[in-house]
Amino acid sequence: MSHYKIGLEYAQQQDENDPLATFRDRFHIPKDKEGTDLIYMTGNSLGLQPKATKAYIHQELEDWANLGVEGHTEAKNPWLHYHELLTESMSNVVGAKPIEVIVMNTLTVNLHLMMVSFYKPTPKRYKILIEADAFPSDKYAVESQLRYHGFDEKEGVVLWKARKGEELANYEDLETILETQGDEIALVMIGGVNYYTGQFFDLKRITQLGHQHGCVVGFDCAHGAGNVALNLHDSGADFAVWCTYKYLNSGPGSLGGCFIHERHAHNKNLNRFTGWWSHNKETRFKMRDEFDQLAGAEGWQLSNPPILSMAAIRASLDMFAEVGMDKLTKKSKQLTGYFEFLIEEMNNANIKIMTPSNPEERGCQLSIQVKNADKKLHHQLTEAGVISDWREPDVIRCAPVPLYNSFQDVYYLVEKLKEILK
Repeated sequence: MSHYKIGLEYAQQQDENDPLATFRDRFHIPKDKEGTDLIYMTGNSLGLQPKATKAYIHQELEDWANLGVEGHTEAKNPWLHYHELLTESMSNVVGAKPIEVIVMNTLTVNLHLMMVSFYKPTPKRYKILIEADAFPSDKYAVESQLRYHGFDEKEGVVLWKARKGEELANYEDLETILETQGDEIALVMIGGVNYYTGQFFDLKRITQLGHQHGCVVGFDCAHGAGNVALNLHDSGADFAVWCTYKYLNSGPGSLGGCFIHERHAHNKNLNRFTGWWSHNKETRFKMRDEFDQLAGAEGWQLSNPPILSMAAIRASLDMFAEVGMDKLTKKSKQLTGYFEFLIEEMNNANIKIMTPSNPEERGCQLSIQVKNADKKLHHQLTEAGVISDWREPDVIRCAPVPLYNSFQDVYYLVEKLKEILK
């Protein structure tokens, strides 16, 4: 029996009792022409801008203006070690140890760098297993790695598909694939939270399965970082990558993050592409020394980092550090559960929620399938002041983000959807 209730009064009451309600005021909420807040439900695509971001970036612009190159050592936050200001809070967000985490590059660049180190194909074991509906860039990346190593990209990709008539991937099918083809699979590379269905995979279970069959296991956590408790260290995964512009609110195209499990931290024999930023910090600027690999995730860095992007990430991560993932995921489950409740109360046979109903198997995204709908529905929602995400052929993705979305946002979204579907 659900503890949620229908009616606006309930939503208002929930917002009044929400310990995280004040964080909404710390974000810029997009508005319509009349100056009314839009119902923004696409934090799963691009998170909103924290109001503090401008000041964080401005600090670096000021230091650059006033100090020039000396900012590397003399800035308020010296640029030389700036990435270290992000490590601890980012490791808390993804459930890792600081030695396992680095903020650098962008998502697919990091994925390729990880595959340089962890995809080690042999003539017998060269295949890469991904979920059938992986995000396209993951698919393109693994196909190109297969081609690069001289394999056929179509034959070399093994797809973990949902069963006929179902949307969600099934673990028994994964077990079957690994039992029958495991000795041919070099790498299992799954999206931690599937972008389309919103299914949050059991990272530990997948890692154990992959490792049992001698495969390396990695995850793309673009839709998981800042959204769900990833517990990357405990999962035992070899590596993971993510972006920071979705749930981590760092701005369009901002830097990504990388996790490399600590058991690989001191392995200098791992194949990798290198650059001067992965060289020993003490002797990095001597320039004449032979390459001296840094331990841990820092040892995968290539270049000195873009400080303005890191400043934006820091503005958001400082807020995450203040709230903590436990409180965020708690509110996320309440907000998403309420959203699910209201959709089901509509009692509309044409509407189906694809996302798992078990709160442990999803984050704050619901993928809502609307039978016989086309993109016109998405346009109507946009005109009604709802910013959501359309995925062909008939799915609206909505993410009530706990940091800045309210119960009233969810209430009004469903009311508008009812109105349009009439």
